Amino acid sequence: MKQGFIKVAAITPDVTVADPKQNRRQICLKIDEAISRGAKILVFPELSLTGYTCHDLFWQELLLEDAKKQLIKIAEHTRDKDALVFVGLPFEKHNKLYNVMAAVQNGRVLGFVPKIHIPNYSEFYEARHFTSGNSIPDIIEWQGEKVPFGTNLLFSCKEMEGLIVAAEICEDVWVPLPPSTNHALQGATLIVNGSASPETIAKDEYRNALIGGQSARLLCAYIYSGCGEGESTTDVVFGGHSIIAENGIILAESERFINEIIYADVDIHRLRSERRHMTTFATAVNEHYAVVEFHLKPEETKLCRSFYPYPFVPAEKENRDKRCEEILSIQSMGLKKRLKHTNCKNAVIGISGGLDSTLALLVTVRAFEMLHIDRKNITTVTMPCFGTTDRTYQNACKLAKQLGTALKEINIKEAVIKHFHDIGHDGNVHDVTYENGQARERTQVLMDIANQNNGLVIGTGDMSELALGWATYNGDHMSMYGVNASVPKTLVKHLVRYYADSCKDGSLKAVLYDVLDTPVSPELLPPENGNISQKTEDIVGPYELHDFFLYYLLRFGYEPQKIRRIAETAFNGIYAPETIMKWLVIFYKRFFSQQFKRSCLPDGPKVGSVALSPRGDLRMPSDASVRLWLESLEAENKNK
Repeated sequence: MKQGFIKVAAITPDVTVADPKQNRRQICLKIDEAISRGAKILVFPELSLTGYTCHDLFWQELLLEDAKKQLIKIAEHTRDKDALVFVGLPFEKHNKLYNVMAAVQNGRVLGFVPKIHIPNYSEFYEARHFTSGNSIPDIIEWQGEKVPFGTNLLFSCKEMEGLIVAAEICEDVWVPLPPSTNHALQGATLIVNGSASPETIAKDEYRNALIGGQSARLLCAYIYSGCGEGESTTDVVFGGHSIIAENGIILAESERFINEIIYADVDIHRLRSERRHMTTFATAVNEHYAVVEFHLKPEETKLCRSFYPYPFVPAEKENRDKRCEEILSIQSMGLKKRLKHTNCKNAVIGISGGLDSTLALLVTVRAFEMLHIDRKNITTVTMPCFGTTDRTYQNACKLAKQLGTALKEINIKEAVIKHFHDIGHDGNVHDVTYENGQARERTQVLMDIANQNNGLVIGTGDMSELALGWATYNGDHMSMYGVNASVPKTLVKHLVRYYADSCKDGSLKAVLYDVLDTPVSPELLPPENGNISQKTEDIVGPYELHDFFLYYLLRFGYEPQKIRRIAETAFNGIYAPETIMKWLVIFYKRFFSQQFKRSCLPDGPKVGSVALSPRGDLRMPSDASVRLWLESLEAENKNK
């Protein structure tokens, strides 16, 4: 439960039709099994105490009474157990029969949620037996207690802020306006659904789309538990298809035609973060809703949920290639519009033989092709200086020529040495002045060439560098349009690789592959034995870690302890916990201290859900304190 995680379970028990006692035994066994695995919210299928397929036996007094007796025993079974359990049964009220889910916890029934939409078509004829339930809760007597009965019930966990559970039953989610829509607007973050949906060809695909889509629309978690083996097969077969979804993502799905329990770690904090960001998700207090409190022991959920180490990069090649093509198109379209708006037919770009400038050049070529402008109007400038190696220099030149651009070489050594002389800096002192003097000289050269050609300087810096402030202020930090500004470093290499894999020019492909194989470096310090001496990741840390930190900081607003915890899970076996902690501290320090560079960024296209533009996604003060975040990490470290 700590840090917003809670383990949930969708359970399909073995059912004996019209035998509540036997079904109660199975339900209690499954309750014990799920709790032993750490599950806190347990959901059983529709009418699981009797079986969904009782048909006209639902009119039998004996069956209805025994179902109630067995519910009492299930409630007693949950005494001193740390879980909220939803069980389905037929329930008579005021001489009408209702299909309900009973919420049970710690020896008590907390509420009854009736089904609203009663199907009466195709193989369904529930209206023969059941009445549509009331939305506005009323109070009934149950075991000497007053218990709410109605659809508009919210079960709120006292010990976990934001964990608010609501229920609907099977058909309720298949209609145009499901009850869960209102539940979510009233604050429910977790919707449970006990269902009986028989199998027909491809119906599982529809369920996936339905449940995944509903969880996405409502920014909620959704537990869907389906009836399975044991139900009558007189006319239909039930496959026990269960699904757990969170904001459009299927976290767990059962295998069909096997009765089983599926588990997932739902992230309530993530859902709350999404709702805070989406101002159009308008929650409101409705007086026609009743809130029932329940209690769970505060403890850390043992996670079975995995976290992909590269949140900006799709894992599957097919999806990755599709994403790369889409991003290249967004980048190119952005530059195309800027060139067209300024009536500019020339571009200037500094190329280093590294990944970022390579990607920026590929994007620029695409934009020129869209505008039917000759590639010769792209002036590619290589500016060797103290740290330039033969490898990067040769790759820069080859790349410019293979792409048909106008290559210009300007060695800036003498200009930088003269500059050092003018400001009284010893060129043998390889400090920040030594490094940044080169970066600013290069930017000046590019700007002046752009003025000569009536062109635009195309920025090459990526989002990861901007997050860490790994750019020289008014050096490579500045351009006239930054095409890579919202592309993280972990994605840059995949974009270049995608271009290499898909191009038909063998020579260009070879150059791009060598660029991909070159260590990331600003090349501002002299080489050692002709090799790059200054590797960026040795200084600021692994970009794959920083991109992971950045994603969860900005996308979901996670606190430092949570980012650290999920990073340890994602990079288990790759980085030791102390290594993750070291770079996480550095990340926070740099992210906060370097905001002033991001506050005056050039324009550039947003390509994903995380971006750093001061005009759009990140409006952060340049002098914000990092103290709260660092103290939070220090406190967590002491507790470990």
